[in-house]
Amino acid sequence: MCPNCRAFINSSDKVCQYCDFKLGARAIDVRNPGDVLGGFIPHARFTTVMILMVNSALFVATVLSEMQQGRGDAVLSLSGRTLYQFGAKWTRDIILGDWWRLVTAGFLHGGLLHILMNSWALMDLGAQVEEIYGSARLLVFYFIATVCGFFASTFWSASLSVGASAGIFGLIGAMIALGVRHNNPLGSAIRGLYIRWAIYGLLFGLLPGLQIDNAAHLGGLAGGFATAYLSGEQGQPGTGKEKFWQAVAGVCLLITAFCFLRMFLWMRFSG
Repeated sequence: MCPNCRAFINSSDKVCQYCDFKLGARAIDVRNPGDVLGGFIPHARFTTVMILMVNSALFVATVLSEMQQGRGDAVLSLSGRTLYQFGAKWTRDIILGDWWRLVTAGFLHGGLLHILMNSWALMDLGAQVEEIYGSARLLVFYFIATVCGFFASTFWSASLSVGASAGIFGLIGAMIALGVRHNNPLGSAIRGLYIRWAIYGLLFGLLPGLQIDNAAHLGGLAGGFATAYLSGEQGQPGTGKEKFWQAVAGVCLLITAFCFLRMFLWMRFSG
């Protein structure tokens, strides 16, 4: 239907044949563009897949670094020394000025099981958050949750800590915020489901011998919830509000890139 004269037209028309109004892309195509690389990466979870690829690339880099030092079993369990060199959260260094570790720690993992579990959770949650909130907000939620999570961990424990779970708990918080904002039966169901997710995750972190950083989980949960509650869901593309969140997402990406640059320079010049 032509948005100007409301006449029925073909979906392939570029100009309305009745009023000569120049037509833009359909709203459904703007909100749900096609898949990337011939369907290899679904657009609905493109940003989620990109985060997973960064996590995987850094995991491979840390494993190769340890293998060069003669550790053949590095893929199963990485040493604290290697994780520290690649930017793990370490309270002493953060307090002394290495604030960039609050970001880089969220992309590192301690072993194969660790990254597989986090990747499974991120693939599931990320797709849901990305569909409801959009890619820009997903990036902001993930970034703020990661920083808040490792900031909380910094003042809770001096132990070394890594993992995407702070960001993942932030996405759980974003879904809880969705349920809180919608005060209806559907919102209540969403809220209850993801509160259970959070409780199960925190209880799992209390199991002995697993060395799970629940402080990072709680910080990430709080950061993701607060940001998502303030942001609201994805709106019409091109509006001022959506441009604002795209700009914020761009700032988050720039800060993340800067943190990895600082990590690289620290590795190179620290000895």
